[in-house]
Amino acid sequence: MTSTLNGITLKGSAELVANFFSFGINSILYQRGIYPPETFSRITHYDMNLQLTTDPKLKNYLTKVVSQLKEWLFECTVQKFVLVITCLETNEVLERWQFDIDCDKSAKESSAPREKSIKIIQDEIRSVMRQITATVTFLPLLETPCAFDLLVYTDKDLLVPDKWEASGPQIIDQSEEVRLRSFATSIHKVNSMVAYKRTDSV
Repeated sequence: MTSTLNGITLKGSAELVANFFSFGINSILYQRGIYPPETFSRITHYDMNLQLTTDPKLKNYLTKVVSQLKEWLFECTVQKFVLVITCLETNEVLERWQFDIDCDKSAKESSAPREKSIKIIQDEIRSVMRQITATVTFLPLLETPCAFDLLVYTDKDLLVPDKWEASGPQIIDQSEEVRLRSFATSIHKVNSMVAYKRTDSV
C-alpha cells in the first residue's frame, strides 16, 4: 500500500502561501472595484472561480511583490502582509486587509516534510477566499476613486530590497474590524481580518 499523504516542505509551504496572496490580492482589487471589472479574467483555482488581472502594469507589480514575499516566507522572516485601500483624493485609509503570518522556524532546521495534505490546505484556503468574496455584502461602498498599497512587516534586521521603501502602518481611525478565517500549512499559519472606516451618520 502506498500512502497518499502529501508531505509539506518549507519551500512548498512558502509557495502555497504566496499563491494564496496572489489570488487574494486580485480578488480584493476586483471585489472592491479598485480596477475596472473588464481588466480581469476568470480562472478556476482551488475548485472555485477567481478573477485575475489582465492589466500588464498591475500584473508585473504583483508578480514582483509576490515573488519577494515567497522568498521571505521561505526564510521565515515575514510577520504580516497588509493591503491598504486609500481614497485617491484625500489619501485617507478606507480599508485595511491584514494577514498575520506565523511561521514555525524549526522548519528551517529540519527538511523533513510535515504531514498535512495539500487538499486539506486548499480547502482551508478556499474558505478564506469565499469569505473575501462575501465581505462585499457588509463593507461600506467605496464611492470615490481609490488606490491601494501593499505593506509587508518583516523581521527588523532584514535588508530592504531596492524599490521597497519604509512605510507607516496606515491605521484607520475609529475602524470596525471583522476577523476572517485562518488557514495553516503546518509550517505557516495565516490569520486574516479586514478593518474598515465606520460610516456613522452623525
